[in-house]
Amino acid sequence: MAALADNRLEAFCAFFNKLDKSCTNELYRFYTPDALFIDPMHRIEGAKALERYFATLYENVTACRFSFHERQMSGDQAFATWTMHLTHPRLDGGREIHVDGCSHLTFAEDGRVARHRDYFDAGALLYERLPLLGGAIRLVKKRIDG
Repeated sequence: MAALADNRLEAFCAFFNKLDKSCTNELYRFYTPDALFIDPMHRIEGAKALERYFATLYENVTACRFSFHERQMSGDQAFATWTMHLTHPRLDGGREIHVDGCSHLTFAEDGRVARHRDYFDAGALLYERLPLLGGAIRLVKKRIDG
């Protein structure tokens, strides 16, 4: 069973790392039809809605890849830490940005993901990268940090 569990997580990481607008319609292979996806900015229910979300998300992305780091699996629960490398023309002048995060996955009996929750700093990904708002957020963070 441990080998199967490791294979599920590794297959998921490999798929997620190649995810782009050309393969969002393959989500059904990795997510159950009623899958729940949550991140700091969204809550999406169902694989079809998730497919639409990723298709829209990747529509304007120049490049996106993940460096996966630590992985842990226990039963049907898995955690993977990662760094996202994202290039988007409207964020940070189109330069590549790096955001660290963690995914908590719950696998169904058929090996697909039934629940996917991402944890990351939404400010580091989005809000700090916007021209006017980003400067204000960085200033507030600097004051809080002392």
